[in-house]
Amino acid sequence: MRRGRVKRAQFTTFPVRAGAAAGVEARLHDNSRILSSPLQILQTVFGYPAFRGRQAEIVDHVVTGGDALVLMPTGGGKSLCYQIPALARQQAGQGVTVVVSPLIALMHDQVGALHEVGVKAAFLNSTLSLEEANEVERKFARGELTLLYAAPERVTTARFLALLDGLHQKGQVALFAIDEAHCVSQWGHDFRPEYRGLALLHTRYAGVPRIALTATADATTRADIVQHLQLEDAGQFVSSFDRPNIRYTIAEKKEATQQLLRFIEREHAGEAGIVYCQSRKRVEEIAEILCREGMDALPYHAGLDASVRQRHQDRFLRDEGVVMTATIAFGMGIDKPDVRFVAHLDLPKNIEGYYQETGRGGRDGLPSDAWMAYGLQDVVNQRRMIDESPAPEEFKQVLRGKLDALLALAEATDCRRVRLLAYFGEPSQPCGNCDNCLQPPAVWDGTEAARMLLSTIYRVQQVNGLHFGAGHIMDILRGKDTEKVRQFGHQKLSTFGIGAQFSEQQLRGVLRQLIATQALAVDASSYNTLHLTAASRAVLKGEQQVQLRESINQPAGRARRERGSGRATPAVAAALDGQAQQRFAALKAWRTEVAKAHNLPAYVIFHDATLAAIAALDPRELRALEGVSGIGAKKLETYGPGVMDVLQALA
Repeated sequence: MRRGRVKRAQFTTFPVRAGAAAGVEARLHDNSRILSSPLQILQTVFGYPAFRGRQAEIVDHVVTGGDALVLMPTGGGKSLCYQIPALARQQAGQGVTVVVSPLIALMHDQVGALHEVGVKAAFLNSTLSLEEANEVERKFARGELTLLYAAPERVTTARFLALLDGLHQKGQVALFAIDEAHCVSQWGHDFRPEYRGLALLHTRYAGVPRIALTATADATTRADIVQHLQLEDAGQFVSSFDRPNIRYTIAEKKEATQQLLRFIEREHAGEAGIVYCQSRKRVEEIAEILCREGMDALPYHAGLDASVRQRHQDRFLRDEGVVMTATIAFGMGIDKPDVRFVAHLDLPKNIEGYYQETGRGGRDGLPSDAWMAYGLQDVVNQRRMIDESPAPEEFKQVLRGKLDALLALAEATDCRRVRLLAYFGEPSQPCGNCDNCLQPPAVWDGTEAARMLLSTIYRVQQVNGLHFGAGHIMDILRGKDTEKVRQFGHQKLSTFGIGAQFSEQQLRGVLRQLIATQALAVDASSYNTLHLTAASRAVLKGEQQVQLRESINQPAGRARRERGSGRATPAVAAALDGQAQQRFAALKAWRTEVAKAHNLPAYVIFHDATLAAIAALDPRELRALEGVSGIGAKKLETYGPGVMDVLQALA
């Protein structure tokens, strides 16, 4: 029998054992026969039994010197596609791998994780002192690193290129890995001009293989990546974009804040999540509201001091159950595996952005929710931002097309996942795990209402020579006797009151679709007034149908949790029996202490899935941990004794 509780004091006595790291590192670097194949590296260093998806194919291609463009969904294991080739090529005497990464947070976490498995890695960024940066550069120049992470701005400086030149002359540059490669494309959702300069890696170091990786790129963005990074001869590896563990729900925006609160309280109480808002002000408002409701919520946007942003990000990564409310300034490179929901309170700009942001949920493969509320004003705002941008008209047309695709996804009455995957050129079948599949919406013919709306807009312009906003147009059509209606004599129009049978909610849905299909235009410079377009004629004449989804007050979801029920048991541990649950809780508490001591997120030490597997296995000796996924050679020697101490204390 195992006893119930472990005293907290016991956890603080499990630091990394002195000399353990050195012992494993010696094995990793001295016994090249053991690590001669990518699979052996995967198993011995990273502790995973087998490659997933196309990982093996990609790794073999790059290890043998091929260039590659890799499209793999968030959480699909992209980093292993260059980390394993880096180890294999260094073992073959081919030198150091340079990883181009746009984010400091990602560099820190990935380098920390590599250190944990015994890989010599470092980063160069602004968080280092001059002395620290110089020491990293010296190690790099001497070929003492396996991987070096740096931002694109640094990689293209004369100082960095001089270091690369010196290594290249000795044949000691093994690989260039360009992460978040969609940043090179002006058609992508996160264009960064500095990425364009990375083309020099091909021209200056022609014999060094390159691997470019991204989670989001449609055909246009993919072509741009190939062109600007000169990857015309690269192997292209496009994995499935499907994330079956994510449930997509898109709700009509009514009282967005209350909708969000109900969603979190009923389905994700006490769990980690991200809430995206369009404005900084809204981010702070939502964080404050969530905190008032008893949630652990933090704001994140570019207007906050850098130290505050870093502190909030660190808490999100290291603590459990934190909800981050943020603009899109937050997220790229966030590696936290147990984000259980991603919510959007405003419509993103395009499907690539939406996919990238929702993909930050459920990286551990367990169930996660992508929830969004959107309404008429979202459509108006996004159209206005495109129309008012100083970009050339050709570029604006591409942006409008991308927005239209997202609006079509939001208004869809069929499977969300089928629509989403089709955007990336991937055919699929209805998923049975989105709101439309779980609760198919009723559809109504909004053609008559659309014609009435357009006729009203036409008539008020004829009578007064003026244009009005959506609210006033709907008041006329529904026959509301307002002061503004009387002021302009609009109660005398032939369309006054003829749409009384339609609710304001229905009419707003019709207006959303008319604006989305460009049968209506919004003039943002004149109080968001509505204007007819050339496309209005087909609707007015009845040549174009307008089909809309009926409003659903309560979208489908998983079993609700009562408010105040406390933090949910992680899904990965839900199937454990009572004693295994105790072991899991004790291991998590131990992991928290170790992570704090190392100043790393807990998941870098061990994922929840690894702890759950240990708890279920209930090993009685150290060697029994060798087969557990996520425990490689160094982690076994470094943390294995501590794990066994925790388990033995429960015996």
